[in-house]
This record gives sequence, structure tokens and C-alpha cells, in this order.
Amino acid sequence: MIHSMTGFGKASLQLPTKKITVEIKSLNSKGLDLNTRMPSVFREMELGLRNQISQRLERGKVDFSLYVEVTGEETTSKINVPIVKGYINQMKAVIPTADETELMKMAVRMPDALKTERDEIDENEWKQIQTVIDEALENIANFRKDEGASLEKEFQLRIANINNLMNEAVSYDAERIETVKTRLRTALDELKINVDENRFEQELIFYLEKYDITEEKVRLGNHLNYFLETLNGTEANGRKLGFITQEMGREINTMGSKSNHTEMQKLVVMMKDELEKIKEQVLNVL
Repeated sequence: MIHSMTGFGKASLQLPTKKITVEIKSLNSKGLDLNTRMPSVFREMELGLRNQISQRLERGKVDFSLYVEVTGEETTSKINVPIVKGYINQMKAVIPTADETELMKMAVRMPDALKTERDEIDENEWKQIQTVIDEALENIANFRKDEGASLEKEFQLRIANINNLMNEAVSYDAERIETVKTRLRTALDELKINVDENRFEQELIFYLEKYDITEEKVRLGNHLNYFLETLNGTEANGRKLGFITQEMGREINTMGSKSNHTEMQKLVVMMKDELEKIKEQVLNVL
């Protein structure tokens, strides 16, 4: 079963003094393009986190966000008391009659008035955060699986349409051959010359072989079946499906160049349209 590269997963956890929220979004990409956003205190865990995400999601443009919302009274930002007092004293020297409340408001806005104390990672807390990350990864994996199921139905429909159009095009083959024969015979009759019938038949067979689409039909049919088999594979197969669509395109183009028949050419155009719709969606397959 195929999986989409497009997905979204979210999970959250309420700790005693903070709320942890993890969001993961992914879009299609040739490889893994991972962007992480998290508080600086957790940066030392980023390498292991990247490995964990890459093993689970494999491919895609992935945005990982870890949000920490402080819900308790504790905060990592503290007033830098000596600095603030220094600012107030300097401003008093400039404006001796200034109100101290107003001086305080101005002082706390000055550079270095607040200092941030770096916390060390709490191992127990990180284990709890890890469960939230696992849950978010599971959610995005399920999202991708559901999207993949929708894509699979779409592919099956398009493949069936191409197969039906191909068979319809082949049904015109006998009519097309007779039309070519008639056109050549009429052209010779108009020249009013004697023709060696045996030689004419030989040349006619050689000429018609150039317009024979039997091989293209067989190869295209094989590609259609191989595409469906690959859909049911257990491995990530987006790239393989892309290669198969390229081969399908070659056979359809060759059929179009050989058709030499108005109705067949119309059917070939319709096959190309169906194939383009497949190619667009294959880009989203993991």
C-alpha cells in the first residue's frame, strides 16, 4: 500500500508547570528536507531527533515544531537587578525630579535589563516530551497512509482509463490498415501504370509494418500491470512509479506517431491526459 508524502501530525502534553505541543507538517520532496524549530534548551537533542524523524518519515519537506508554553509561576527570564538600579541612578542624575515609577518602566526596557537563565534538560521531562513526539509521528504517519489510500484509488481509475482507451484505439487498427491500402491502391490507379502485384504486396507489407502498434500495445499493457503491482508493494515506491510512468509515456507517444488515423490520435491524446494526471499525483507518493 502506498503512502503520501503530504501529512500533518500534532500532539500535546500538560506538565505541572508547562504545556508541550509538537506539530509536524510534510509536503512532497525528492529527498528528506527537514526543518526543526524548538527552544534552545533542547538543541543538544536535535541530532537524535533528526535521525528519529528521518527513519519514520523517510522523504518529504518536513517542518517539525516543538512549542513550550509556561503555565506555572516559574520563568527563565529574571530581572537583572544591578543593571536596572544602575539605569535608574543614571536617569536620576539627568532628571532629578523624575517619578521613580516612570524611571522603573524605562529601565526595564533598556538593554540587559532582563537576563535569561539557561535551564538544563531534565531527563524525566525529556522522556515525557519524547512520548509526545512519538504520538505526533504516529499521527502524521496515519495521515499519510489515509492520503495514500485516496491516491491509490485515483491511480487505479486512471490506469483503467488508459487501458480502455488503448483497447479502443487498437479496435481501429483493421480499419486503419484498410484505409492505408485503399489510399495506396487509389494513388497507383490514378497513375495509370501497370504494377507487379507481388511486388506491390511485398512493399505494402513493409510499409504497414512501420505503422504496426502491436509491440507498443503489449509493452504499454505490461507497464500498466507493473504499475498496479507496484502500488500493492510494501516498500516506499514513489520513485519506481515515476520511472514506470516515463516508460508508459514513451509507448503512448510511439502509438501516437504511428497511428496515422484521426480517431486513434484522439484516443492517444486522451491517454496522454490521463497519464499527466497520474504523473502529477505520483510526485506526492512516498
